Amino acid sequence: MRALLDVAGLDGASDAVRLAVLVLASRTPSETGVVAIRTSELGRWLGLSASYVASNVVPVLRRSGVVSVDTAEGEFGQDDGLECRVLPLWAAQDVVGHPLALAKKEYATLLRLMEAVMGPGWTLRDGRVIPAGLIGTRTGRGAATDRLALLLLVLEARETGRVRQCGGTVDTRRGRAAATVARLLGCTAAAGERVLERLEERELVLRVRLRTGSGLVNRSRLMVPAVAAAHGRTAADDVQEDRAKAPKPDFSDPDVAARAGEPSELETESQVSGVSVADEADVAEPDVAAALHTDHPHLVTPVVPLQLSRGFSGEGRGGNHGLPDRACVREDPAADGETAAAATGSPMAGDGPLRGEKPEEYPVDERVGQRGSVAGAGGRPKAVGGGKAQQQRRVGLPADLRLRVALGPVAWLWERLSGWQQDQVEAATKAELAQLAGLGVAPEGAPRLLANRLTDRLEETGGEALVTGPYGWLIRRGLVQRPACSHRKCDDGIRLDTCEDCENCANMLHLRRSRRARVAAEVEAQLPGLGERERRQVLEERLREAAALEAEDLVWRRQQAREEQQRRAAARAEAAALAEAERQAAAAALQVLPCEDCGQEQAGGLCEVCGYRRQTEALTAEAGLVAAAGSADLDDSQAVAAVLVHVRETLQAAARKVQDDFLESAEPGELDADPLGTASVLAFGALQAVQDAAPEYRRRALEMLGRTEEVEAEARRAYRTEQGRRWFRHNPTGADAIAAATKAADTARERTAQYLLATRLERLREQAAARTDQARPAPWTDRLPQLAACPLDGGAAGEVIA
Repeated sequence: MRALLDVAGLDGASDAVRLAVLVLASRTPSETGVVAIRTSELGRWLGLSASYVASNVVPVLRRSGVVSVDTAEGEFGQDDGLECRVLPLWAAQDVVGHPLALAKKEYATLLRLMEAVMGPGWTLRDGRVIPAGLIGTRTGRGAATDRLALLLLVLEARETGRVRQCGGTVDTRRGRAAATVARLLGCTAAAGERVLERLEERELVLRVRLRTGSGLVNRSRLMVPAVAAAHGRTAADDVQEDRAKAPKPDFSDPDVAARAGEPSELETESQVSGVSVADEADVAEPDVAAALHTDHPHLVTPVVPLQLSRGFSGEGRGGNHGLPDRACVREDPAADGETAAAATGSPMAGDGPLRGEKPEEYPVDERVGQRGSVAGAGGRPKAVGGGKAQQQRRVGLPADLRLRVALGPVAWLWERLSGWQQDQVEAATKAELAQLAGLGVAPEGAPRLLANRLTDRLEETGGEALVTGPYGWLIRRGLVQRPACSHRKCDDGIRLDTCEDCENCANMLHLRRSRRARVAAEVEAQLPGLGERERRQVLEERLREAAALEAEDLVWRRQQAREEQQRRAAARAEAAALAEAERQAAAAALQVLPCEDCGQEQAGGLCEVCGYRRQTEALTAEAGLVAAAGSADLDDSQAVAAVLVHVRETLQAAARKVQDDFLESAEPGELDADPLGTASVLAFGALQAVQDAAPEYRRRALEMLGRTEEVEAEARRAYRTEQGRRWFRHNPTGADAIAAATKAADTARERTAQYLLATRLERLREQAAARTDQARPAPWTDRLPQLAACPLDGGAAGEVIA
């Protein structure tokens, strides 16, 4: 039903058109796929007149592209006889795993369901009368909407007749039941409420409001009594299920009394009765007013588990022993340790997936392969088989919010795990969240994405109650990613990063259909005389051969890719080893070089003492340039030279003072014992002295440049600009305006001073470079021609010899 209603051609279509597609699909013969039906008969199924169907339903079906319609005109030119083919059903034939690839028995089941829900009723020729379905007598305006709503509610209902309501925030004036119907139909909450009211008037659905022990109205439930009756139950049975009584005094409720090492936890579920009360306008449902509401997994009754002395699946649900129509019935432990069978009149009583397959056995710890420890009344784990005590399991989900969101749909399975299994599942969940983040999923959206994956996997299984091995199911099926194609971000045909349908899966499906069509054409051309069954047999054999060849090719390509990856890894490792060897050789060659300044052997080109001296000389020169840029006239070379000399002498004096202090503090024979180390310490002390004094020269230079006319002019302009802004125009001389203008002027003054200092330093460096070039002697290649042209008289010869 969902696959048909989600077809793109039905977007924005009316409920009558959507219901017509479902009716035609249910009446489709499995052999031909073509439905022959009269317009009047289709109108009876929809609860509409034949003229309305001919003028408003059939044309829309034809334009939608979902149903191909061939018509036979009636007496007045109207569409009377219809030959329809539901194209999605036709396209899904022989597609393995497609939800619309229905078998003959599935078509029969679908038709049987449609007849039971909305069959119009017939009178046979022999006089027998086939009664109408549940809503088959509903005709006129809104009939198609009501029929579609009831059909969807029947499909959503459990065997108890209870419909799982939608989660999240809903309109408090309408209620969660109305919001559920609205979301099923894709309409507004107001429209959903009107549909629900009409269904309630016909007693097809039932909204049961539960009452607490104090008489206050609690949450409501949406029930379909016909579904419950079909399973031998009544709506009252399901209401009875969630009634909770106080636990017997033999056991301590872990949700009320804390065990050793565990904090107390308050009850989160109110105890309710099964009495339905009338709707009251001034009473808001708690489920409606709540901001968040969890979608409970299908076929699972919400419970509050107790950790008692047995490991049965139905034990520990609110401490209610002997309560009829519950999954824990017949599983209450007797005094002798055996299972006591409680008498019940419910038709659901008996062994089944909701009751556990083997109620005599205890849960198995999958780590050690032996029976897990059982907790006594005090909640302490007991040793099993002489081994050490099992780890204490946690009743609730982990404290990490991301893990609580991710594992929310499987909270009941979590409570059935042992302590070690919970740790393993927690680690696996963290690994999956990290993997989702590595695939491009936003970190804040990864927990919700993983929760949706667990919800889908539970729906595939049929609910938490059908999971017999919680640990294995979570580790091997629920949490793991299942790519439907070769794309690394594909999970069951959904892209993890965009949450949309995987394009690669669509491409693969298209390729497979194309291959099937090509093989079918080849079979038809080569073997034209085969019958339908033989032709299908040959087609399937050739498709299997093609699939086997494709699998072999895939294995070969993967092997080639692995070999290529190994070759590339080996090449990268070889290149890295060669580069490391070259680096070590270069470092060794550099290590044996002597010092460029003092000639010390094996100094790596520059010894430690000479390195400190070079750094000290560079800092001294830079400090001199900074001082000259802030105080001297750059056009006066003598003034600049005087400042440079003064700064150099000052820094050298500071360095000598530091060195003298060190020499005075040293022991008499200590300096002679290690002369190289002493020289290194003295050079480093001089460097430290220059480094400490250099910032002071820069501060002074900025302070002096900040008092120049250019800086003051820029500060005045910034002051006036800030004072003239539109938010200060009403009071430019106010305190706020003056403060903002002063701050802007100071910022402009500092920024302009820094700019002037950088500009003047660049100019000084250019002048120093020019003087260095002039002082450097010309190379011999330039000087030898000049000397060769000079006459060798006595004076010149003396100069040359000199």
